[in-house]
Parts: sequence; structure tokens; C-alpha cells
Amino acid sequence: MTRMKRSTLLIIAAVLVLLLAAAAFLFSRGKPPEQGAAKPKEAAAQPRPALTVTVARPETSELTITLAANGNVAAWQEASVGSESTGLRLAEVRVNVGDVVKKGQVLATFSPETVQADMAQARASLAEAKATAADAAGNAARARTLQATGALSQQQINQYQTAEQTAKARVEAAEAVLAAQQVRGRNTQVLAPDDGVISSRTATVGSVLSAGTELFRLIRQGRLEWRAEVTSAELARVAVGTPAVITSASGAQVSGKVRSIAPTVDPQTRNALVYVDIPGVQQTSAVKAGMFARGEFQLGRSGALTVPLAAVVPRDGFNHLLVLQPDSRVAQLKVETGRRVGDRIEIMTKLPEDARIVVQGAGFLNDGDLVRVVDALPAKRSAP
Repeated sequence: MTRMKRSTLLIIAAVLVLLLAAAAFLFSRGKPPEQGAAKPKEAAAQPRPALTVTVARPETSELTITLAANGNVAAWQEASVGSESTGLRLAEVRVNVGDVVKKGQVLATFSPETVQADMAQARASLAEAKATAADAAGNAARARTLQATGALSQQQINQYQTAEQTAKARVEAAEAVLAAQQVRGRNTQVLAPDDGVISSRTATVGSVLSAGTELFRLIRQGRLEWRAEVTSAELARVAVGTPAVITSASGAQVSGKVRSIAPTVDPQTRNALVYVDIPGVQQTSAVKAGMFARGEFQLGRSGALTVPLAAVVPRDGFNHLLVLQPDSRVAQLKVETGRRVGDRIEIMTKLPEDARIVVQGAGFLNDGDLVRVVDALPAKRSAP
């Protein structure tokens, strides 16, 4: 009985020791977690950045002052090449549309048989008139020698002299007819009146044409011009000699220079035409007569405040910049933009001094967002 009591007491003592040890262990493990739990709460109290961005400062650059305009491309001058002879058959056509020709080059020829026959007849008529004139001159000379002797009356002498003058006039008429036939002979070849490019052709081999029929149309000297429409309010900014850059519908650009300005303004559109010479069009196919093109007049240069184009964020129909504040938050600023050159754009709104503008990631931020700033990545160099 006494042994059973002792074993029971030993078991109760062991249980108490285990309970005390467990309580001490739990007490030692419980306190540090409470201290460590305070740290996440403090971290959660601090806001996290919305985005990692890069920033840049505005730069002052020298930009070109331009004036935009639209207009048509047309030939500087066109020459109409036609037939000068009547009733001749077109035998040969030597050029086609797009060919570059020189002044005096043969473009087409007419059949010369009819003209050659008329020339032969004119030469025969001239020879006959000369023979008749020689005979009349001899008779008149003999009549004048007999005038003093009285063998011939004055009336007969006058008749011989009149016949002589008439024969001379017939010789001159025959010479004129022969000259006209020679001109017809030269007109059997259609020659280019000037250097240029053939823009149209209506000549057909075998056709019999009348005088004045157009055979070809020629762009003189291959020169084109851009006829830009400029408003009357902006017309005073353009002067003769102002350079211009013309952009065709395909995106190709050519340079030109203002040759003249129209002296009147269209009362319907209130626009005036400015004629810009486009040189060297024969070496490029980017610009053709009849095209519609846009362009810009280069009016000079001026200083401007520019930022990277990626920093401008369009919202609600306006352009905005996101300016970095000292507390690493961004402030949205509505700005007015101007000229664009490459990857930079002019800002016409006054910006704060030493302003830092968000560039990369600006389109994903709102006013008041907290950001983290990193340095911009250097541009990759192309392999040699």
C-alpha cells in the first residue's frame, strides 16, 4: 500500500515537471514572435511604389521654324508639239511617253513623197518663169534702143517694159512657191522645240493629219513645281527664295525653293498660290506631275525647350507631363506642344525650374502616384 502511494506521487511529480517545462518553452517561444510581428505591420504602413520609372530634364534645343502647306505638283511649262502640214501621212513615230528629248531632236516624220512632187513642180515653174523673164527683158532692151529712132511707138515700148516687169514678178512668185514647198519639206520632220520629257502622245502611224493637230505634249526642261496653297494670314512669312521640303504621297521627300508668289488671293478659299521649283525630278520617280503633296517652308531657326517624345502623355484630348516631386510622387501637368524633331518635342508651357520629367512608364501613372526612379539604360551599340 505504501509502495503504491509512492509510485503515484512520483508520477504526479513527473507530470508537474513536464508541465512546467512545457510552460517555460512556450513562454520563451511566444515573446519573439510578438516582436517580429510588429515589423510587418510597420512595413505595411509604408506605401509601395506604383512603378519603376526613368526621368529626364528638359533641354534647350535650336529648332527649325516651319510653315506647313498643301498643294498640287504640276509642270513648270508644257509645250504642245503639233503638225504644221496638211494632208500628209504620218510615217514614223520615234518617241513615247516618258522619253527625255533634246531640243531639235526628231520626234516623228511624215511621208515626203507628196511634198517632193510639189517641190519638183515648183522648181519647174520657177525655171519657166525665169525663161519668160529673160525673153521679156531682151525685148524691152531692144525696144529702148529703138526709142530714139522712132521705129516703135511709145505705146509699144511701154508694152515691152510692162511685159518685162510682169515676168520678173512671176519669177518672184515662183520663188516664193518653191520656198513654201521647201518649208513643207522641212515640216515632214517634227522636231522638239526644247529639252524636256514627253508627257503625252496622240501621234498614230498612218494617220493623215491637218495643220495644228497636236501630236505630243512636252514638259519643258523636265521642270516641275509645287503649287502650295498658303492662307492670306501666313502669306507674308514666305518670300522668294525660301527653301521648302515637299513630301509625296509615298513619303519620299524632295527639296525645292520658292520661285514666285501669286499676286492675287482666291476670293473663295482666301488662299494664295506659292510656286516652288522642284529641281532634279528626272533623276527620281518620287514626284510626278498631277500629284497632291504636302510640304513645309523653312522660315528660320529658334531656341525651344524640348523633352523626349515618350514623356508626353495624351489624356482627355490634352497633352500632359508627369513631373517628379521631392517625395518621389508624380504631379500631372497639362502642357502645350509645338514642333517635333526626331524623338524630341517642343514644350511651349513654362515648366518648374530643375523639373524632372518621367519618361519611361509615364503612360501608366496617374497624378500622385509613388514611383521608384532608376537610371536610364544606355543605348545599345550596333555591332561593327
